Amino acid sequence: MNKIAECPAERATYFFGGKWKIRILFILFNEKKVRFGILKKTLSSITQQMLSKQLKELELDGLVNREVKQVMPPKVEYSLTSFGTSLIPILKSLSNWNDKNSKLINLKLNKSFDESRIR
Repeated sequence: MNKIAECPAERATYFFGGKWKIRILFILFNEKKVRFGILKKTLSSITQQMLSKQLKELELDGLVNREVKQVMPPKVEYSLTSFGTSLIPILKSLSNWNDKNSKLINLKLNKSFDESRIR
């Protein structure tokens, strides 16, 4: 049995941790409803398999809606749930923190950036 993290911040980051989830959430916030192909095009360096995996996790965690339109060929659209939308102010706050500290952050990243830490 997995032990649930006791730190509230660690528990929260479980939902949006990783390289792609924050980007996906912001795209869905800005565009409201997005098809898989548009997400793939916007996140050009993500693989189709990784995008599918991230969307499934976000849907499972209740942050993203997946709506299948019954047309030929089937059309799938993704959008944020109210739970997902409630995360946006927190993500914007992190973005503001980055903006305020960008010189120091850039200096640190240039010295010791390890991409495996964000996967």
